[in-house]
Amino acid sequence: MRRIVILGSTGSIGEQALDVVRKNPSKFQVVGLVAGSQAERVREQAEEFNVEHTALGAADAAKLIRDVPADVVLNGITGSIGLGPTIAALEAGRTLALANKESLIVGGDLVTGLAKPGQIVPVDSEHSAIAQALRSGSSDEVRRLVLTASGGPFRGRSRERLRDVTPEQALAHPTWNMGRVVTTNSATLVNKGLEVIEAHLLFGVSYGDIDVVVHPQSIVHSMVEFIDGSTIAQASPPDMRLPIALGLSWPNRVAHAVPPLDWTAATSWEFEPLDSEAFPAVDLAKEVGRARRTFPAVYNAANEEAVEAFHAGRIGFLDIVDTVRDVLEAHTAPDILTLESLAEAERWARERAQKTIAARGSR
Repeated sequence: MRRIVILGSTGSIGEQALDVVRKNPSKFQVVGLVAGSQAERVREQAEEFNVEHTALGAADAAKLIRDVPADVVLNGITGSIGLGPTIAALEAGRTLALANKESLIVGGDLVTGLAKPGQIVPVDSEHSAIAQALRSGSSDEVRRLVLTASGGPFRGRSRERLRDVTPEQALAHPTWNMGRVVTTNSATLVNKGLEVIEAHLLFGVSYGDIDVVVHPQSIVHSMVEFIDGSTIAQASPPDMRLPIALGLSWPNRVAHAVPPLDWTAATSWEFEPLDSEAFPAVDLAKEVGRARRTFPAVYNAANEEAVEAFHAGRIGFLDIVDTVRDVLEAHTAPDILTLESLAEAERWARERAQKTIAARGSR
């Protein structure tokens, strides 16, 4: 029986995690719940799962993590606000099932320096797929990692045809049901850029050996290519309950986590190269990842501000990544990464992004 704390319990990841627990009462016990708001829903969850310890807000999450004995902390919070709870979970010696990619990307060396080998278990479907595939060989046998991307709602469009897309169109993801920021990030492929940085930090593979390929069916969640020419791909239905279940039980699998693929039915899978001209966010993320220090924090914070401005009708779709690039070009990073320098970089990035957005909106 693994004791679980769920951060972001009222969000998509949290609700699906509770569904995994609901179906496997002999394997998991929820001992703590944290949400950003929705106090009534948290109360309902706590009542159903007989959870004594609950909290609202990331600040209280860190205290709950330290005070409640648990085996696994699932961080399903959205955004860099999840960094504090991520650090708290690692310092407390808990296994960290990480769906909050931003905390690793923004925290960078601060997070990886705290983590013991195997303490961070990825929950993103792509990184879970890579972790599974890596069990087929040793680290020195890996040639490259291949992250798959659905391509979002605008797959195949040229940069010019992206100029006038609307927020409603950006939220019409063909495969996944996610929140507004993550869904928009999937449309711009900023999300895939963040995942490239995450893959580097999780698996220690150089950016030159991490590729992105468009796979609209979202059945192959990512691949690992080995030095002998073999490629191991992890395939499953596009259902987050599988990587969540693995994150909670790693390295053991949970029976019947999701219905399997029907291999008796005729089907086809497509793989296409990424159009970097139309979707420059991935290449930009690799530059940011190589620069390290506070650059990933600036990339993430500026993007969050630009996404909000896009949905408010203040800038266009293409302006999102263009704003992020402009803010990055103006950034001067400190030599040493600290929590204080991260907080200052994020504050500066949001302020600079707002000024850039205002200038774009006035054109």
